[in-house]
This record gives sequence, structure tokens and C-alpha cells, in this order.
Amino acid sequence: MCGIVGYIGSESAAEVLVDGLKTLEYRGYDSAGVAVIGAQGLDRRRAEGKLKNLSKRLRAEPLSGSLGIGHTRWATHGRPNETNAHPHRSGSVAVVHNGIIENYAELRTELQAGGAVFHSETDTEVVAHLVASLRDQGMDLKTAVESAIKRLEGAYAIAVVDEDFPDEFIAARLASPLILALGEGENLVASDLPAVLPYTRDVVFLEEGDLAHIRRDGVTIYHQGEVVERQSKHIKWSPAAAQKGGYKHFMLKEIFEQPRAISDTLSGRLGQNGEVHLEHFDFGRVEGVEHISLVACGTSWHAALVGRDLIENIAGIPVSVEYAHEYRYRRHLMGAGDLVLGISQSGETADTLAALGEVKSQGVRVGCITNVLESAVARLCSDSLGVIYTHAGPEIGVASTKAFTTQMVSLHLLALGLARQLGRISAERSKAEIEDLRHLPHWMEQTLEASKDIAELAPFASEFDNYLFLGRGTLFPVALEGALKLKEISYLHAEGYASGEMKHGPIALITEQFPTVALVGDDALKAKAVSNIEEIKARGGPVILVASEGSEELARVADKVVLVPKVPERLQPVIYSLPMQLLAYHVADHLGTDVDQPRNLAKSVTVE
Repeated sequence: MCGIVGYIGSESAAEVLVDGLKTLEYRGYDSAGVAVIGAQGLDRRRAEGKLKNLSKRLRAEPLSGSLGIGHTRWATHGRPNETNAHPHRSGSVAVVHNGIIENYAELRTELQAGGAVFHSETDTEVVAHLVASLRDQGMDLKTAVESAIKRLEGAYAIAVVDEDFPDEFIAARLASPLILALGEGENLVASDLPAVLPYTRDVVFLEEGDLAHIRRDGVTIYHQGEVVERQSKHIKWSPAAAQKGGYKHFMLKEIFEQPRAISDTLSGRLGQNGEVHLEHFDFGRVEGVEHISLVACGTSWHAALVGRDLIENIAGIPVSVEYAHEYRYRRHLMGAGDLVLGISQSGETADTLAALGEVKSQGVRVGCITNVLESAVARLCSDSLGVIYTHAGPEIGVASTKAFTTQMVSLHLLALGLARQLGRISAERSKAEIEDLRHLPHWMEQTLEASKDIAELAPFASEFDNYLFLGRGTLFPVALEGALKLKEISYLHAEGYASGEMKHGPIALITEQFPTVALVGDDALKAKAVSNIEEIKARGGPVILVASEGSEELARVADKVVLVPKVPERLQPVIYSLPMQLLAYHVADHLGTDVDQPRNLAKSVTVE
């Protein structure tokens, strides 16, 4: 999830770009760069690391000109360094890009055969070379970009400049956000609103497949080659609020970013014939696997519990789930058939890193699931099984949301990939699983549409000091995660249990002041879960029920009901996680706690 800014007007483009990128640094922080067209033509400055490094470079080597593009990178293809930093250039053309070009390898081979020389490891550089090659054929900039994007597969938001066209630039988007900002004698594009609000409050949210031809005195928007009119909107948010996309807190924004995050997790990884492509994970090294240990802490441990069911049921491999801080100090009875996979959002979790290092030193094959490219855990595993990147994008709220759901989906991809590699799933069955995964972002969007109903529960739910969260089967880990979320940000006491355990002790706590959040899936355990809830109601305990559509009759055993879309059983944990996150958020917000930075917690636990 990178940050893009483009500007044309009368101001210093470099200053406008850097100021805009500062507001988008949460979107990308591995490297940054700008390209500006001035009297001397096209020039650029790039720097590895935080944006301050680029600012320092520009102070030493300033750029003059009033047209330019800028970028903060969150690395997906290629290491975080200056060579891989955007903008990428080919001849007179420079490009910035957010998204993933799925067919970049094919395009790169084709362009190299035509004489193109590549300098980076990124997928984005193919766009610069592709546009430049079309320009060499005599096309103008707008036509060249229009022709180039027809060749691109995947997701992109791009901005393109050409020193031969010093009074215009082109922007286009598909499956990645891009905003067009309309000023007086100046116009901008950006990935998000904060970058443009100091200059104008009138914006156009470009639609899927739109291409914008941007000049100082106006813009023209095209869709499938035809000129179209897009309604502009006047934004009333303050720049500070806009950095959160108009949401009150980063956590809420990140909850609503999850359909997009899941799309990014899946992008380029689902084959047409049921195969799974995980670009940094070596399925060729899993032969002979007899047992897998999933090692994690906190929310990642809950994702691992979901992953256990997925791997055992899809790939037929026994799985154990271990707390990293306990596992690292235990005697490890490992053989040639063992694999160990660590799960860490940051890739810097000290206990997970130490546990993987310990077993790797014993010759055990290790891999990991993480959100951060070139993190410590990724480097540790890169020469063994490798890494599965979740591509969730930066997560600013301390309480994990999109990192959790993308981890579960990454584990689903792992399970399918293992099953295909080991010949334990047919192509037809795998294709069916993949089709369900493709539809998952849509089901998530449907689920989030009920957020207002959950917000209205907050006054009722905030009256209690203690909570019990119950789930059965694949929803048991979601109950654990729901309890954790409520504890983390509202500071209310909550415990998660498997529903069947309730009468083995916790039922003693049930009173009219001790509510239960009950998760009931549409699966073989539904009747048993409902029976557990009836036992709670018989003792006067309040119940907030989360169930799938078609279960409206269960309102008889609940005080409050939240319905989610009916989805395949394997996808229920992702869908049911959303109301758990929203409930915790709205209760915390109602109680006035610091949602984004709850007390005593850090985003990444880098010490034991």
C-alpha cells in the first residue's frame, strides 16, 4: 500500500510532493522519491528509508519545476533500497505505481528482448519501459499510457510524466485508489485525501478503469477510450481527520480496509487451474512433511488456530499450534518430516524469531507469514521454506485487524498450495476453493454494511464489566480474538472459550450482569452451539448472538442479534471476525478509551 502524489501548477512541485508524501507516509515507509520536469528536463531524487532521507537529499540537490510525481514505497517486489524506489524511469518517461502487476515477468521478458535494460527488482519498472516503448512508436503520452495499461494485469494506480510533454501528466487506476484534486491553475492526484487538502477541497474519486489527462487549466477523464464526466465532491474534513480517511480512528479505517487488504493478499496468487502461487515460498521443499508446527503470539496465535483446521482438512497434514514464548524453551522432538512456520505481523516479534532460530539451528525447515518485507523473520526463513507476505499494508492501530484476517487467508493459501504440491486435492476441488476466496472481499463488504447495527449495540454492551465469548469449531479462535480485542481497547474483562467448555466451569459466572457473545456458524455444530446458548439464557445471562443469515429464528435465545452473510464454512472465521472487531471498537469508543494506542500495549513486541 504505497503513497502517490502528482502535481501540476505554479508552485514548486518538489515542495508540494514532499509535503503531500508526509501525510501519506503511513502508506509506505521503505523508500521515497520524486521526479520533476523543469527547464532542464526530467530529473528525480530517491532515497531509501523514511521520507526525511529524501528531504535531506533534496536540500542538498534541489529540483526546480512545477510538474512532478512522488511516491512513498511499501515494498512488495524487490528489497527496500534506492534502486527499487519510485519513480522508475525509462528515457523521457517516469512512473509511480501502487498495486501489483501480476504479469510483470512476462512483460519484462518481452521488453528485454526489445532492448530494454532494467535496473530494479520491481514490477513497476515494466510500466515505465512499456510506456517509453510505445512513445518510441510515435504515440503521444496519453495514447501511450492508454495502450500500456491495456497490457497490464493486476492492480494499479499510476501517475506518468514525460519530459517531452512538460505541461501535462497522466494518471490511471484499476483496483487501487486514486483521487483527482481540482484547484485554480493547479491540479493534483493522490492515493489519499490528506495529500491534497492544503490545496483544494474539490476532488474526484476516480472509478475503476478511469484514465485522467491532467493539465494546469483542467482535466479530462477517459473510460475505455471515451470522455466521461465524474462528479466532484467538496471535502469538509480537516487534514488531520482526512489522514484517517474521515474515520474517527485508524482502527476503524483499518477495519473497513479489510476487503481491499484481502484482495491484495490474493492478488496474483490464484491460478486458473486451481494452483496457488506464493512468490517467496518454496513448495518444492515441503516434500516428506509429516507434521507442521505453527508458532506465534497473541492475535497471530489465534490465526494459527484457524490455520490448523485449514491445513489438516485441506492438506491432510497434522498441525500443532504453539505459543512462541513457551515453544522456544521446550525440548523439541523433531524429525526429518517436521516443518515449523512462524506467524508475525511485524516480522520482528522477539519470541517468534527466537523460536524459529532455535529449530532452524537444529536443521529443521522453517518458514513464516508476515506483513513486512525484509523483516527479521523474513530474512531468517528466506533460505529455507521462505516467506508468505500478507500484503495487508501498514497497520497503524495497535489492536490488529487487517493483519489478522490477511494471516488467516494466507494460511488458507498455504493449505491449498501444500495440498496441490502433495497431490492431496483435485484440481476441481482446488478451483472451487479458489472461487470462494475470490468472492471473499465482496462478502466482507456485505458484512461491513451492518456496522451501523453494531455501533447501536455500544450503549447496551458498555453497561457490563465482564464478558464471555463462545465459539465452536472454526469459530472458537474467533471467540478468543473477540475477547482479546475487547480487552485490548475497552479495558473490559473478557474471556474466550470453546462453547462446549462453558458447562465445565465458566457457567458458574453467569448472572444477569455477565453477558455472553456467542458465535453460531452455519455448520454441523450449529445445534450444539445453540444448546449451549440456551443453557446461558436459562440462567438469566444476557446474550449477544452473531449468526449467519437464515438464522433469524435464533433471536429467541438472544437479547441482541447480529447477522452476517452465509458463506462457505472455511471462510466463516474471516467473516465473523469483522463484527468482533466492530463490537470492540464501538464499545471502546463509547467508553472514551484511546482506541488507536491503548495503554500498556505496543504494535510490535520486540523484546522478551
